[in-house]
Amino acid sequence: MGRGDAKREWERRYAETTRRVPERAPFATTYGEPLPAVAEPAEAERGFPGEPPYTRGIHATGYRGRPWTMRQYAGFADAESTNERYRYLLAHGQTGLSVAFDLPTQMGYDADDERVIAEIGRVGVSISSRDDMDRLFQGIPLGDVTTSMTINATAPILLAMYVAVAKERGVPLERVGGTTQNDILKEYIARGTYIYPPRPSMRIAADLIAWSAAHLPRWNPISISGYHIREAGADAVQELAFTFANAIAYVDAVRERGLAIDRFARQLSFFFAANSTLLEEVAKFRAARRVWHRIARDRYGAGDPASWQLRFHTQTMGSTLTAQQPLNNIVRTAIEALAAVLGGTQSLHTNAFDEALGLPTEGSATVALRTQQIIAEESRVAETVDPLGGAYLVERLTDDIERRVLAEIERIDAMGGALRAIEREHQQNEIERRAYEQQQAVERGEKIVVGVNAYRTDEEKVPPPQKVDERVVARARERLGRLRAGRDASAAAAARERLRRAAEGTDELFPFVLAAVEADVTLGEISDELRSVFGVYSPRS
Repeated sequence: MGRGDAKREWERRYAETTRRVPERAPFATTYGEPLPAVAEPAEAERGFPGEPPYTRGIHATGYRGRPWTMRQYAGFADAESTNERYRYLLAHGQTGLSVAFDLPTQMGYDADDERVIAEIGRVGVSISSRDDMDRLFQGIPLGDVTTSMTINATAPILLAMYVAVAKERGVPLERVGGTTQNDILKEYIARGTYIYPPRPSMRIAADLIAWSAAHLPRWNPISISGYHIREAGADAVQELAFTFANAIAYVDAVRERGLAIDRFARQLSFFFAANSTLLEEVAKFRAARRVWHRIARDRYGAGDPASWQLRFHTQTMGSTLTAQQPLNNIVRTAIEALAAVLGGTQSLHTNAFDEALGLPTEGSATVALRTQQIIAEESRVAETVDPLGGAYLVERLTDDIERRVLAEIERIDAMGGALRAIEREHQQNEIERRAYEQQQAVERGEKIVVGVNAYRTDEEKVPPPQKVDERVVARARERLGRLRAGRDASAAAAARERLRRAAEGTDELFPFVLAAVEADVTLGEISDELRSVFGVYSPRS
């Protein structure tokens, strides 16, 4: 029997079976593409890992040489409390640090600002000064451990503090490795922790990229983030399309400063979500590498293959975690982490099962880390490069996602680019529409969430959440008071004045931020100087 005859016979039997046992529901991707009952071979040859267009990974050996960097996003209360958690995680096998900052720090307010007292240390660590940063990394070798900072509007200030501490400890800047998120555009799209209007914010972000290219060769000065876009309700295609449209805007902004793309592209990193739709997510990561290869090589003419290679961090999703039956979240996170590994991520954070209830406890953070270690050591999926390469459905979805992402990027280009589209609230409206559709599907029972709209139990045990010591605020106020009383007041005032004048002009801002930090000017004071020049952004709707 030939292939065509075999296919027709299968289709006949399939139709006969579905008449007796109807299909459970329409099957589709998160972005609405119908899923076939069975996928057929892809036409295109995929090549080999480590070769353009990097569908199968940017490294020829995958994880056979070393596994991905295992990070756990952690930060709560004050610097000392978080430092204890970092030491605990490093002792239990974590290989990189990831800092969560509290909302006042993200929004440019000091810990003794009366307007934000209730939020100090609640969803991350409170950092207001260079001294706080030094305490946060006490006993941790900054030249050996890489650090990721989830910080955006105040990213230059926090990186300046980190650099200042490294310099004080005698760590050469060429050994300082890590990432500042510094992706302000996605804040307007999905997250909301912006301070200044978009255009001066773009200037600040681009200045940080340019300075890092010259002075911090092992630092990724930006992590262009689809993660928060996905968490806000976007589907897989929107996550990639809006992220890469933002990347194009950043590249354009830095090139306008006279830097060739090959001068800084290898220091651009990306940050994506891992959803529990496992095969779709694997395809998403494979498609993402192809899209970036097209952008860097074809759109910008990058000649260095390192510029073509998409390097990304992945985090399992918080929005898939449920407060109901929270132990189920361990399974969700394991599936999402597996998707990231099968998709070829360079580093990974796994959420703790109790994060739908509050800050993770030491126990739940350990389970999250052990999830990665079990995948790395016991599942054997990391022993073959791109193990799902050639899987008919994965290859079909890879092609489909790439095609749709490129089409959406063209649509945003036609609007004048990501910044203009954000100002028109295009991305915001598209995400809101998709999030509403997904929530409606849950409420109608079309999308099953175990323990929420199906398989519920009458009695559920909820673990006690992590609590923040109420004495944190008092300690922070006391320390800031001592810092302001003990610093050279005239040097601090002069540094603030130089920063303000630079903001009013066109000079690169980061050197002035660093000088202010080294004069013990606080995060809130630096942010206030920039607010006085740039103003504060307020969305139209």
